[in-house]
Amino acid sequence: MSTWTWRTGLAGLALVSATAYAVAQMPAHRQGPHGPMGPHAMMDSGYPAMPGQDAFGAIQEIVKILEADPATDWSKVNITALREHLIDMNEVALRAVAKARPLDNGVAIAISGEGRTLAAIKRMVPAHARELERIGWSAKTEERPNGVELVVTTSDPKQVAKLQALGFIGIMVLGGHHQPHHLMIAKGELHVH
Repeated sequence: MSTWTWRTGLAGLALVSATAYAVAQMPAHRQGPHGPMGPHAMMDSGYPAMPGQDAFGAIQEIVKILEADPATDWSKVNITALREHLIDMNEVALRAVAKARPLDNGVAIAISGEGRTLAAIKRMVPAHARELERIGWSAKTEERPNGVELVVTTSDPKQVAKLQALGFIGIMVLGGHHQPHHLMIAKGELHVH
């Protein structure tokens, strides 16, 4: 399957999933007489399917999961900690300055920022380096006065171009730990970085 076809299919699946999720969350008065309105009927009804802001939507999703789980211990739930973590993610993704330098076996990236962005970099980048180690790459960080240097290397020459192409934010999104990590933070089972 070509990359374009795969991405197009993934985007379509995401849209269908988001729409189905939104329909399932609609109050009964927004549903048709025989159950939820179909996606086209919902769009035609004038009701938006998306929550309007990424962090709001992520928190909304976690709260719905917690509400649906009868084992949720509400005395331990910490949605504020999840919100703070999502703010850190926003700072790192959108405000950090990243300067990559190719290496023969990977990439070195100087990540810098000021204020809240700098604090977020120092919390998130070293923690993510540990995740990169778990998925099979060598990763190390060194703290700098204005940020962190992240060095990611591989013994597989075929992976070097991939690391260099991904760059900082591509490397930061690697691994499937983000969503479970968010749920654990919200449940009070994991302290943020």
